[in-house]
Formats: sequence, C-alpha cells, structure tokens
Amino acid sequence: MNKKEFSKIRSHLGKTQKQMAQLLGVSLKAIQSFEEGWRKIPVHNERQTFLLLALKKDILSVASPCWSVKKCPRECKQKCPAWEFNAGRICWFINGTICQGKAQISWTKKMQLCRKCGVFKSVLSSVAPQKRQS
Repeated sequence: MNKKEFSKIRSHLGKTQKQMAQLLGVSLKAIQSFEEGWRKIPVHNERQTFLLLALKKDILSVASPCWSVKKCPRECKQKCPAWEFNAGRICWFINGTICQGKAQISWTKKMQLCRKCGVFKSVLSSVAPQKRQS
C-alpha cells in the first residue's frame, strides 16, 4: 500500500487522520508520516485498513467467496484456511490461503496475487486510482 492509496482509503472511510490513528492504534504523527511517505505503512496496519474498507463496503454480505470466483477444486478448498474459516470474501486478509495451487505465506507476495484477483479488486473498486486525462 502506498501513501496515496492509504490516504484515499482513509477519505473513503470518512475518517480524519486523528480518527484513523485511533482505529489503527497508532499516533496521529504515524498517520501523517504514512500519508507523506516518510514512513512505510506496517503490514498489520495495511491489513487492518483493507479490512475496515471491506467492512465499510459491506463486502462480507455481497461478494462471492473466493473458491466460487476462482472455481477451486475440492482438494484445494479442503486445505485452505479461507474455506476452513468460511472467509472466502476476505481471503486476502488471511495468510496461508491456497492460491494458484500453493499456500501463500508472505503478505507481500500474497498481495501481489491478490491485487490481480477479482475478490480483492472488489474491495478496492471505489478507491482505485483515477486515470490521468490527456
């Protein structure tokens, strides 16, 4: 997550920097530093920010579970934590999910896949970067 994406999500959530700091359990200075690009956004704050966005958009009740979207075979579903915990609408939030046939452990590598996936894209759809006009 970069500074622009973080700032757009915070705005979409309708939160001030101070309110966002309270939600994430960090200082106001940390939020300011994230948005200015002075500090990298820690993984746990990135994950929580995406979760708050998904909750705000009510993704949990409207999205299709990942195993339906991706048409996962039964043997993959049975090994996958998203299936085990019935979290197919927020599979991107859970490490160790079975994507592309193997467990995705690293958050950074997992998010590279997730950002290309329709399940996660539905979360970001309202805060997607605007195309520049020529």
